[in-house]
Amino acid sequence: MTQEEKQGLKNIIENEIDLLTNEIAVIQAQLKPIKKDCSLDSIDHKMLKQDQNINIQRFEVAKKRLNRLKVAYLQIDNENYGICKECEEEINIERLKLVPESKYCIDCMNELGL
Repeated sequence: MTQEEKQGLKNIIENEIDLLTNEIAVIQAQLKPIKKDCSLDSIDHKMLKQDQNINIQRFEVAKKRLNRLKVAYLQIDNENYGICKECEEEINIERLKLVPESKYCIDCMNELGL
Protein backbone atom coordinates (compact mmCIF):
# COMPACT_ATOMS: atom_id res chain seq x y z
CA MET A 1 0.00 0.00 0.00
CA THR A 2 1.37 3.39 -0.96
CA GLN A 3 1.71 6.37 1.36
CA GLU A 4 -0.94 8.19 -0.72
CA GLU A 5 -3.37 5.31 -0.22
CA LYS A 6 -2.64 5.28 3.51
CA GLN A 7 -3.21 9.03 3.73
CA GLY A 8 -6.48 8.66 1.82
CA LEU A 9 -7.57 5.95 4.25
CA LYS A 10 -6.59 8.14 7.21
CA ASN A 11 -8.83 10.89 5.82
CA ILE A 12 -11.69 8.43 5.35
CA ILE A 13 -11.27 7.13 8.90
CA GLU A 14 -11.14 10.66 10.33
CA ASN A 15 -14.38 11.52 8.51
CA GLU A 16 -16.07 8.32 9.72
CA ILE A 17 -14.95 9.01 13.29
CA ASP A 18 -16.42 12.52 13.11
CA LEU A 19 -19.71 11.24 11.68
CA LEU A 20 -20.01 8.48 14.27
CA THR A 21 -19.13 10.84 17.11
CA ASN A 22 -21.93 13.16 16.02
CA GLU A 23 -24.36 10.27 15.55
CA ILE A 24 -23.55 8.93 19.02
CA ALA A 25 -24.22 12.36 20.54
CA VAL A 26 -27.62 12.50 18.83
CA ILE A 27 -28.50 8.98 19.97
CA GLN A 28 -27.38 9.74 23.55
CA ALA A 29 -29.74 12.71 23.63
CA GLN A 30 -32.59 10.34 22.76
CA LEU A 31 -31.67 7.84 25.49
CA LYS A 32 -33.59 9.37 28.35
CA PRO A 33 -35.40 7.15 30.82
CA ILE A 34 -39.04 6.58 30.00
CA LYS A 35 -41.29 7.40 32.89
CA LYS A 36 -44.77 6.05 33.20
CA ASP A 37 -46.99 8.90 32.06
CA CYS A 38 -50.67 8.90 32.95
CA SER A 39 -51.51 10.36 29.55
CA LEU A 40 -49.94 7.40 27.72
CA ASP A 41 -51.83 4.19 27.29
CA SER A 42 -49.98 0.89 27.49
CA ILE A 43 -49.53 0.66 23.71
CA ASP A 44 -47.94 4.11 23.52
CA HIS A 45 -45.68 3.24 26.44
CA LYS A 46 -44.63 -0.03 24.75
CA MET A 47 -43.87 1.84 21.53
CA LEU A 48 -41.69 4.31 23.42
CA LYS A 49 -39.84 1.42 25.08
CA GLN A 50 -39.36 -0.25 21.69
CA ASP A 51 -37.97 2.99 20.23
CA GLN A 52 -35.63 3.28 23.19
CA ASN A 53 -34.41 -0.30 22.69
CA ILE A 54 -33.70 0.45 19.04
CA ASN A 55 -31.74 3.55 20.03
CA ILE A 56 -29.76 1.55 22.58
CA GLN A 57 -28.84 -0.96 19.87
CA ARG A 58 -27.89 1.84 17.46
CA PHE A 59 -25.76 3.40 20.20
CA GLU A 60 -23.95 0.13 20.93
CA VAL A 61 -23.29 -0.60 17.25
CA ALA A 62 -22.00 2.93 16.66
CA LYS A 63 -19.72 2.82 19.73
CA LYS A 64 -18.24 -0.53 18.69
CA ARG A 65 -17.57 0.70 15.15
CA LEU A 66 -16.09 3.93 16.51
CA ASN A 67 -13.69 1.90 18.63
CA ARG A 68 -12.72 -0.30 15.67
CA LEU A 69 -12.09 2.81 13.54
CA LYS A 70 -9.91 4.36 16.23
CA VAL A 71 -7.85 1.17 16.42
CA ALA A 72 -7.54 1.09 12.61
CA TYR A 73 -6.41 4.72 12.62
CA LEU A 74 -3.70 3.96 15.16
CA GLN A 75 -2.56 0.89 13.20
CA ILE A 76 -2.65 2.31 9.68
CA ASP A 77 1.10 2.97 9.65
CA ASN A 78 1.79 -0.54 10.94
CA GLU A 79 3.03 -2.95 8.27
CA ASN A 80 0.22 -5.41 9.11
CA TYR A 81 -2.58 -2.92 8.41
CA GLY A 82 -4.48 -3.96 5.31
CA ILE A 83 -3.25 -7.55 5.50
CA CYS A 84 -5.86 -10.28 5.92
CA LYS A 85 -5.51 -12.07 9.28
CA GLU A 86 -6.51 -15.38 7.69
CA CYS A 87 -4.71 -15.68 4.35
CA GLU A 88 -2.13 -12.92 4.97
CA GLU A 89 -2.79 -11.42 1.54
CA GLU A 90 -3.33 -7.71 1.01
CA ILE A 91 -6.95 -6.58 1.46
CA ASN A 92 -8.32 -4.82 -1.61
CA ILE A 93 -7.93 -1.04 -1.26
CA GLU A 94 -11.52 -0.50 -2.39
CA ARG A 95 -12.71 -2.68 0.49
CA LEU A 96 -10.58 -0.69 2.91
CA LYS A 97 -12.07 2.54 1.59
CA LEU A 98 -15.55 1.22 2.40
CA VAL A 99 -14.66 -0.58 5.64
CA PRO A 100 -11.29 0.74 6.80
CA GLU A 101 -11.38 -1.36 9.94
CA SER A 102 -11.47 -4.60 7.89
CA LYS A 103 -9.28 -7.39 9.20
CA TYR A 104 -10.18 -9.93 6.53
CA CYS A 105 -10.37 -9.96 2.76
CA ILE A 106 -13.74 -10.72 1.18
CA ASP A 107 -12.88 -14.34 0.35
CA CYS A 108 -11.75 -15.18 3.89
CA MET A 109 -14.62 -13.28 5.43
CA ASN A 110 -17.06 -15.37 3.40
CA GLU A 111 -15.25 -18.61 4.21
CA LEU A 112 -15.26 -17.78 7.92
CA GLY A 113 -18.93 -16.82 7.79
CA LEU A 114 -18.36 -13.33 9.14
